Amino acid sequence: MFGWIKRIWVGILTPSRRWSVGTLLTGGFVAGIAVVAAANTGLQATQTDQFCAYACHSMKTHVAPEWEASAHFTNRAGVRAGCADCHLAQQFIPKMQRKIRAAWTDVPGEIFGWIDTPEQFEARRLHMAEVVWAEMKANDSRECRSCHERAFMDFAAQSGRAREAHEDASKSGETCIDCHKGIAHRKPDMPAEEGESEDFSL
Repeated sequence: MFGWIKRIWVGILTPSRRWSVGTLLTGGFVAGIAVVAAANTGLQATQTDQFCAYACHSMKTHVAPEWEASAHFTNRAGVRAGCADCHLAQQFIPKMQRKIRAAWTDVPGEIFGWIDTPEQFEARRLHMAEVVWAEMKANDSRECRSCHERAFMDFAAQSGRAREAHEDASKSGETCIDCHKGIAHRKPDMPAEEGESEDFSL
């Protein structure tokens, strides 16, 4: 039954009669470089704003306009936070984990039209937001802190409200997403919970 596995394994272990060891090693090295280059190219292409925000109907129709209207898209400093800046880790392992989750959840939603119409999108908005919020809460708002690090903030230069909130968060251990939920996308309608942090949308 598993004879084909045995044949492949024997083929791998048996020295080649046609090719020298040097040729095989060189070929393997070149093939390895080609595979890595192709994988890196694909990884880079699928984390651009053009791909994330405009390649899929649901993102282009429902999500991109909200991002384009936010301070993360256009601001006085001229610094733009793109899709990958907020939703994709810079570290390789967390980045690949997020890519796999996106392929497992986001892609089927687009293919099968679960969030195709405005009504479908709004019906799932809260659930989708809560998934992202929970992930950001679990990793201490890692992607936010790629640009915004509380330790580097000049509290004296902030408004009284912001300074008080950031100082309180430093003491309580709250993370960015505890207060900043409506940042680049419209915050879903949700019942107010007792003790819930105030939302400081940008």
